Order: sequence, then structure tokens, then C-alpha cells
Amino acid sequence: MEVFECVSFLLVKNGQMLLEKRSAAKTHDPNIVAIPGGHIELGENQTDALLRELDEELAVSPQKSVYLCSLYHPTGELQLLHYYVIPQWSGDIACHEADEVFWADIDPNAVETDADKLAVMEYQRLYASGVLG
Repeated sequence: MEVFECVSFLLVKNGQMLLEKRSAAKTHDPNIVAIPGGHIELGENQTDALLRELDEELAVSPQKSVYLCSLYHPTGELQLLHYYVIPQWSGDIACHEADEVFWADIDPNAVETDADKLAVMEYQRLYASGVLG
């Protein structure tokens, strides 16, 4: 089975994370609440994809990014999601590809996929241990 690599970005501020309500028109995971992200394009590395996707989806540029973890997400295709924490960014957050973006408490129950839930739990674990923060 082919694996499609993606980047996902957890913007965090004041104990909250930015989530998206995915469009009903999306091929994979329509109408769910998720951590924003997108596919790595041919010839891109993770950093290039992260910068491009943050700009395309949210119109922001990271001032700081920290790699969090990588998790498989079986949906209509097998995705390998590379999660990054974005604690600082420049630009005003806009919603270009989802139905909406919104702030929510950092809680795994706020997202709907198993991979996103695990990523949020990993964020909480590392934050509590002092690695992130």
C-alpha cells in the first residue's frame, strides 16, 4: 500500500490549540474536527511542506516550530502524519481551506481521528515533562 506523507500543525496559545472543521467536500475525513495539515508534495521536505501548508491553510508563518511525532492515519489512503507544534507565528490566522478554524482546550477529545488524539496526548505528555513549554 502506498503511504502518503503529510504535515499537521498544532498551533498553541494560552492553553488552547487551533482546530479546523473540515469541509464536507474533502475526499478524506470530511466534516470532522481535526488538527490542520496537508500533503507533502513531490520534491518537498517536511519543513518546506510545513511552511507552504501553514501559509495556504491559515495565512501564517511559524516563528518557531517543534517536531512532535509521526503517526499513521488510515483513511481513504494510508497517511503518515508528521506533527509539529507551532507556539509562535506571524500573521493573522485566516481560514482558507476548512469550513472554519477555532480555538479549543488542549484535550484529545476535541479531535475526531485516533492519530490526532494520540498527537494531542503526546503534546500533553511532553508539555507536562517540561520538554515543551
